[in-house]
Amino acid sequence: MEWVLAEALLGLSRDPRVLLRTLCQGEASAERVETLHFLLQRLEDEAARGGGDALPEAAREVAAGYLVPLLRRLRTCPAGAPDADPPARPRRRLLRAAGAALRTCARLAGGPPLAATLAEEALRDLRAAGAVPGLEGGAEAAVEVLAAVGPCLRPREDGPLLQRVAEAALALALAGDGEAAALAAGRLLPALGRGGGAALRAVWGGLVAPSGPGRVGPRLQVLSALAERLLPAPGEREAGPDARRCARFWRTVQAGLADAEDALTRKQARYLLQRAAEVSAEQGVPCTCGSGEANGPSLFWWSGEKKEELLKFWENYILIMETLEGNQIHVIKPVLPKLNSLFEYAVSEETGSFLLKWIQKMSSRHWCAVPILFLSKALASVPRCKALGLEGLLALRGVLQCTMATHQILLRGAAQCHLLHAAMNLVDVEEVSLSDISAFLMSLRQEESLGRGTALWTELCDWLRVNESCFGRPSTCGSLGLQETCSLNAYVKSLVQEYITSPAWETGENGRMPDWAEAKLVALMVLLAVDVEGRKVQHSERQRTQNVLRLFLEPLLDALTKLGSNAYLPLRKTDRCLQALVTLLRTCSPKGASARDDEVSPLLQDLVASATESISNFLLRRLTMNELSSVADLDRCHLYLQVFAELAGLPGKWGERGSPILRIIAPLRNASIRHLQDTDSGLVPTLGRQVQRAVSMAALAAVCEVCAALDQTPELQLDPPDAGPPEQLLAALPLGQRLQKPQPEEQSSLPEEPSSSPGWGRIAAQYVHDQWVCLSFLLRTHRALPPTSEGALLDPVPPPLQTPARTLQAALAALTVLPSDRVLPVFRCMKLLVPQLLASSEPVCIEAFDMAWKIISTLSNTQLVFWSNLKAFVQFVFDTKVLTIAAKIKGQAYFKIKEIMHQMIEMSAVKTGVFNMLITHCCQSWGVPAPGVSQGSFSNAADYSELLLEACVFGTVFRRDQRLIQDVQTFIENLGHDCAANVVIENTKREDHYVRVCAVKFLCLLDDSSASHKAFMEDLAIKLLEKEALVSSSRTRCYANSQQHRVQNRVWQTLLVLFPRFDQNFLNRIIDKIFQAGFINSQASIKYYIEWIIILILHKFPQFLPKFWDCFSCGEEHLKTSICTFLSVLSHLDIIIQNLPEKRLALKQALVIALQWGFSHNFSVRLYALVALNKAWGMCKTLRMGELDALASVIESSLSQVESTPGAGNAKRNWQRIQDHFFFAAFHPLQDYCLETIFHILPRLAGLVEDEWIAIDKFAKFTDLPSGAGAHRYLSATQLRELRPGDWAQQDAGSHSGEADNQSEWTDVQKKVIPWRHAAPDADLELAFQDRAAKLGKAISRLIVVASLIDKPTNLGGLCRTCEVFGAAALVVGSLQCVSDKQFQQLSVSAEQWLPLVEVKPPQLAGYLRQKQAEGYTVIGVEQTARSTALTQYCFPERSLLLLGNEREGIPASLIQQLDVCVEIPQRGITRSLNVHVSGALLIWEYARQQGRRGAQA
Repeated sequence: MEWVLAEALLGLSRDPRVLLRTLCQGEASAERVETLHFLLQRLEDEAARGGGDALPEAAREVAAGYLVPLLRRLRTCPAGAPDADPPARPRRRLLRAAGAALRTCARLAGGPPLAATLAEEALRDLRAAGAVPGLEGGAEAAVEVLAAVGPCLRPREDGPLLQRVAEAALALALAGDGEAAALAAGRLLPALGRGGGAALRAVWGGLVAPSGPGRVGPRLQVLSALAERLLPAPGEREAGPDARRCARFWRTVQAGLADAEDALTRKQARYLLQRAAEVSAEQGVPCTCGSGEANGPSLFWWSGEKKEELLKFWENYILIMETLEGNQIHVIKPVLPKLNSLFEYAVSEETGSFLLKWIQKMSSRHWCAVPILFLSKALASVPRCKALGLEGLLALRGVLQCTMATHQILLRGAAQCHLLHAAMNLVDVEEVSLSDISAFLMSLRQEESLGRGTALWTELCDWLRVNESCFGRPSTCGSLGLQETCSLNAYVKSLVQEYITSPAWETGENGRMPDWAEAKLVALMVLLAVDVEGRKVQHSERQRTQNVLRLFLEPLLDALTKLGSNAYLPLRKTDRCLQALVTLLRTCSPKGASARDDEVSPLLQDLVASATESISNFLLRRLTMNELSSVADLDRCHLYLQVFAELAGLPGKWGERGSPILRIIAPLRNASIRHLQDTDSGLVPTLGRQVQRAVSMAALAAVCEVCAALDQTPELQLDPPDAGPPEQLLAALPLGQRLQKPQPEEQSSLPEEPSSSPGWGRIAAQYVHDQWVCLSFLLRTHRALPPTSEGALLDPVPPPLQTPARTLQAALAALTVLPSDRVLPVFRCMKLLVPQLLASSEPVCIEAFDMAWKIISTLSNTQLVFWSNLKAFVQFVFDTKVLTIAAKIKGQAYFKIKEIMHQMIEMSAVKTGVFNMLITHCCQSWGVPAPGVSQGSFSNAADYSELLLEACVFGTVFRRDQRLIQDVQTFIENLGHDCAANVVIENTKREDHYVRVCAVKFLCLLDDSSASHKAFMEDLAIKLLEKEALVSSSRTRCYANSQQHRVQNRVWQTLLVLFPRFDQNFLNRIIDKIFQAGFINSQASIKYYIEWIIILILHKFPQFLPKFWDCFSCGEEHLKTSICTFLSVLSHLDIIIQNLPEKRLALKQALVIALQWGFSHNFSVRLYALVALNKAWGMCKTLRMGELDALASVIESSLSQVESTPGAGNAKRNWQRIQDHFFFAAFHPLQDYCLETIFHILPRLAGLVEDEWIAIDKFAKFTDLPSGAGAHRYLSATQLRELRPGDWAQQDAGSHSGEADNQSEWTDVQKKVIPWRHAAPDADLELAFQDRAAKLGKAISRLIVVASLIDKPTNLGGLCRTCEVFGAAALVVGSLQCVSDKQFQQLSVSAEQWLPLVEVKPPQLAGYLRQKQAEGYTVIGVEQTARSTALTQYCFPERSLLLLGNEREGIPASLIQQLDVCVEIPQRGITRSLNVHVSGALLIWEYARQQGRRGAQA
């Protein structure tokens, strides 16, 4: 167009000066200047051919008289100024046009001085604009001028000028923002650099010069523009400096790849890397660029001998980086295997440095639970090599700290196990010391990963044993000042000695407690060393193990035996010894099955027993003799009580006097009660007195907990003898009194510790907590509470037991002040008090329910105290006695309990596991037989049947991230004992499946011979049917795998479990509802369950056959959406009439019905009718029913027609598919009746998502309820479990599946675990296409467009219109139901009426593509892949099949492997993809264009 315009202007006048003067007159505009540029270009072409002598002069006049003043005006009046004219956007266009015209003028004028003059002036303006705020527009105009005239400058004569221009432009590009900086980086600097010489050297020098941490984007933009000069191919003239040998260049590329936030910068970095690799391959010259560090890895290196390996390496690297850019898992997943070869090659070349950098990079980022787990697993899978030294071990410790950031305990523990494996595989033991290893082991949480007795512990012991003599010596002493030796035993012995020997200045008097970490280190290393020694011999030697353990613990045991007799031991030393003792006893207990064969634990207990007498005396003295008087001493009190509890639980033979630790219970209790009573005598509450008061209460609580653990009441004799122990103890519990804040003593020679510290509130809360621990113990041991009326008191019962109502009020008051981690004993007391008060004091009990629930609901389920508090709450509110009394009086408490029950079920949607705890507790307390529970407790199941009802249908549809966490947890659990985290972390069974598992096992325990059980099951069945009807009538669309679909599915699963308990009388009440459910249009899986239960009913009770025959007599409008259900039931006629004495009449009736529906106009109905007819006719021939000979010809012809008709399209194949379907070919309604079929096999075969598959082993793992002798068998007796899902899904005639149906089905197929084959529809598409095209009078095309993966109706409608316009042979869609969608119709504008549409569901695509390939079609995928061909370079075959991907996920990886070729559309922008309709339209048009050109040539 521009050329035509220039020719038209020259046609008006051949004198260029006249034309140029004319264009330079009038108001300056972008259109005018652009026209001037076109004309100058045309004149330049004529000058090149030897014409136009006056052109140089004319060009100088235009430049000096018009363009330069115009640009000067634009520079001095920047955009955005009040008088700026024109506005910003037209002004930018005008600048661009004026600069281009000026560049042409400079070339036409032929005088370099003009270009130099303009450049000097623009350079001054550029510097002036950069220094003055608000003149950015002037800089923009100056850059345009320099970009225009810069290429005209002479490299030699104008070298200094070029250098100054380059320096100014580079400074603007690297430091500035806005349009001027972008122009300098994108246009001016590349233009100057391409000229080479001084300008290129100046640009390169500025790029590689040391500078601060500036932005990477502009620098990479300039480098990308100059790549041809800085990374020149062999033979190029005037090549610039070799950027490959510059560390600064590679640092910039590295920063762009790893740290850039925008996609364009990362893309430029990848381009430079690819260019460098290609240039290196072409040159074939070795090249190395070091990092500048002493032992650092090379930033880049090349060797001609390894050309192919390096090219492959960088190709895979760039491909992976490109793929990760998309951030789509379905695209990333197929590329991930390339990481293996990438990693292996990198490790083989630079093992240590690569792994070290990678691990350090891991530790420098914040990770979620799942990525850090699998990164750790990948690190543990690296082959064993000596790759890491001390620095690497420290980096692994940093990664361990990253694992602690997640609240997912199981994932956290598994990641720690993998990281320990990685350390054992990769650490060079000669580079690290035993103290380094022990410090690393201390970073692990033993309660989550490194538990004694696990397989991981055994592997660690073997690793230490093998490498014991190889460990290096540290350059400095360890944290404990140890002089390191190579022997593990010597190291541990020295470690214990140094730990026990505290420095003289560390007395610890009135000081803080020592750090527990040192005690944990000592205990861990002692036990590791003992187990390592035990593995050195083939057979266990108890005496040797005892000697080694005694050798290690001799300093500790010596100190412990002196505790009771030596009052002058340093306090710091006693603290350390007791900490080590507690940690040893806790760590020593092995986990898992190895606990039975452990020898170390008994030996350790025997050694500790020798010091128990001394420890007991020490504890009694410290706790009762007013030696604890400071706030810091309360931590020591906690330590002493931990020792007391640990020693009290030790088994052993103590002789006639018994355990020394148990002998101090009585004096400890007496002294504590005495201290508590003395402090109430009106003395000033000083710090010492209040601390001793808190110590005494804590000691009392510890005594009660120890007695409760030992299941005994302490035999305590007090003076005077008329006061018994319980009364004295209760009298010492002032429940309404709190621990006052102490006051400083007026006369004291020593400075008093400040009592106003923030920790005093915690101390006071602990004091209240300890009171309720004591009270809960006494309430449990004295269950015979007195009457609640105030006038019938039994003397001499203590006050807390005399008035339970006041005690409950005190409990409510305590809940208001206690933190959430201290409410457990209050809940336990309320559990014992509420049953006594519910009938007489219902309001205060309801208040207790409310306040307790408020505490639970405000906690997070990631807090450690949540689950223990929730368990206590459930035991309190849902106690058997509470539920019984509340149901009996039917007051407000009854409805409050039900309200809390429903709130807990709602909470389970966001806090997985809440409902599990509730249903497990209730089923345990209601179930029979249950030890310790009265038979009358089952009545609660009937009174609160809503709980069982909700449990049977429970299960939420989680978000993808929540489901990911649960899937990963299941993955870890399936590792079993191979992952130590599964052994040391208790399996809480908080998965949603266990709610239904618990409910089902409870139902299996019920006895149908019991009237109450039978009534409960019947009532539950009726409520299940009502719930199913409510869900079915909901306006919410029940698409596949929706919440409505899942609830209905679970209802029928539960009814199948209950079915054997139903008798004929009860079935008379519900049979109509069951048949009515068969009439409702439902998902395929629901229909299978309905059909199954109808078959079982008719088999067990043939009396219902007349009702079943009546179902076929309903009106056609009522049957058209459900007849397939009843025909499927009829196909199992042999099972139905098995118990019928006279079978002939039923067979005749079945034949008549099957024949009738065999002539239906609906193809699916005919298929189901033929299946039933085939079954019934086979049975008739077996029984030789001669009275049906008249129907034989009709039946035989009907059955043979579908087998032999050649022109029936899909009929023959669909007939074969439905016969091979599992429900008709392999499923046996009686033999397959088991829990495995109901909950796992049938959902899997019916196409439900994996979330709905309950593995049968979960029923066995759930041991909270017994299986029961009358439970259904678990495993299927047939081979049904071996089948794979087929491609035939039951679908009623007239069913309407919406967009959600298609999407869910496609998602299920793409995420399936077990692949299966799908047969493709046997449609003779070629003949159908030709016939249709001929009738429409259209040209016959051989292009098939497959859009089965597309789910949006708008895209499908647009593609339908495009295919029809360009004459495609057919459009293949996933469901023909999309044609009725309004959005489809709005885009297609009736194109579906003139274009053949074929239905191929996504699961059938693989077979369909194979079929078309066999017919000679080339299958072409529209996708960006590593080896895709550009659309501009691809030649379409005549028989082309175009496969389009899903809008979000593209073409699945499994189908990409089946394609003949992938074609991509070349792109120049930043956005990575086009809309699928647009992409398809471009390829359809290109196919039509190429075929049209071939036709014209022919």
